[in-house]
Amino acid sequence: MFKIRSMRRYGFLASSIGVTCATALALAPGLPTASAAARARTGPAADRAASAAASAAVPGSTRSLPLAPVARDRAPGAAGVAEQGLYRTDVRHFSLVGVVWDNPDTQLHGSVQVRTRSAATGAWSGWQDVDTHNADHGADPGTAERTPGHLRGATAPLWVGDSDGVDVRVRADTGDHGRGTADDPPVPLPSGLRLELVDPGDPGDPGDSGAAGESGGSSGSGESGDGLQADGDAAPAADAAADDQSRTGELSEEATAASAANADLAPLGATEIPALDREDTENELLALRGDELTERQRAQPHIGPRPRIVTRRGWGADESLRAHGFVYTKKVKAAFVHHTASGNNYRCSQAPSVIRSIYRYHVKSMGWRDIGYNFLVDKCGTIYEGRAGGVAKAVLGAHTMGFNSNSVGIAVIGTYSKSKPSAAAVTAVARLTAWKLGLYGMNPRGKTYLKSGGGNLYQKGKNVRLNVISGHRDGFATDCPGKQLYGKLGSARKAAARYQGR
Repeated sequence: MFKIRSMRRYGFLASSIGVTCATALALAPGLPTASAAARARTGPAADRAASAAASAAVPGSTRSLPLAPVARDRAPGAAGVAEQGLYRTDVRHFSLVGVVWDNPDTQLHGSVQVRTRSAATGAWSGWQDVDTHNADHGADPGTAERTPGHLRGATAPLWVGDSDGVDVRVRADTGDHGRGTADDPPVPLPSGLRLELVDPGDPGDPGDSGAAGESGGSSGSGESGDGLQADGDAAPAADAAADDQSRTGELSEEATAASAANADLAPLGATEIPALDREDTENELLALRGDELTERQRAQPHIGPRPRIVTRRGWGADESLRAHGFVYTKKVKAAFVHHTASGNNYRCSQAPSVIRSIYRYHVKSMGWRDIGYNFLVDKCGTIYEGRAGGVAKAVLGAHTMGFNSNSVGIAVIGTYSKSKPSAAAVTAVARLTAWKLGLYGMNPRGKTYLKSGGGNLYQKGKNVRLNVISGHRDGFATDCPGKQLYGKLGSARKAAARYQGR
């Protein structure tokens, strides 16, 4: 039997947050401020200047460029092959690319390749393949997040690093291996093809809005000065509010809400949720879900020690991008493991930038309410909070179409169809699932039933028996999470069960 500690290091009542004054926010643990020693030495004026410098942010952006038909030399007698592309050397810096189109229910039957010019060296990369099979990620059919007219079809995003030039080609499939003969015409490409160029920006003071001055993106209605479709211009009042938050170090309303969702685990404004040992994790379980536990679970809880988790504020989420509010399901019965298919050419120090880019791509380019995954894991084994709403709660994601309810989506950053995932990443998945599934009494080596919300493997309403730790491909016909990562799930299940003490 275990006991509740009267006070935990980071716990406090969520009801005390409600309406919080600027002074309380400025004093909250974990908020970046100038040091007390510096204030004593330099005085108020220098302190204000230091705070402004520390909070300075370079806002991210999304620029959307329409693709155009490409004329290629063809063999005599061959029919025209459907191909669209774009070549630009005059674009602002970007680090992630993807291709979107009008109808999210239309598949792109073909290939997408891109090469980019390094902003640092001026050298062009070789041609890289972009994963076109991205329809399997997303909200379940019939849910509010799949509002008609708001979503777009899209490829997976590809991380390319700091770049300032791009060359992309989209080529339709044919049954004759792309030769496009008169008897074998190419499959039509989706309408409204656009290239998305995403700049993750530099959040400066993590968690600040960063919305002021944003331009570019496919969800707006105008054209910016360089001919790129814009996100939509922020109203002057909103700009002023964002500037004021940057100067004062206050959290925006959206950032406060996202941070407060983890109030039982960490202070308001914290950039990470620290790891706990087994005893503290068991005490926390009783405090969080004690009323729902059976006597047996209370006497012998099977839960892995809580791992360290970088919060949304820690990776610099612009909370003004996502939809307001949070959506929850009843419980967490299963975990679906994914890969982001964004490539492996990133350093672990760049992982927050990669996540900010994926977040922006999911919301601004694809039209989702927030990033689709509940958690992300980089190749060094660092765990990051994904969709807002609280890491210990049953937050509805958009990761496995048909099985988002009562599940959690965990994406390992990278592409693991041919490359093996790092041992650190697999271990992080095991530690995360041991804790998260343990909160809801689930055995990582067990089976469970989930009701399908509709997809290409199971019709809507069918009860499907799945592994408690499943790969994305178990719920939807897809390559995700890649052959190499999928092959490691057995090891992750065993390790997670061991962390739970089973």
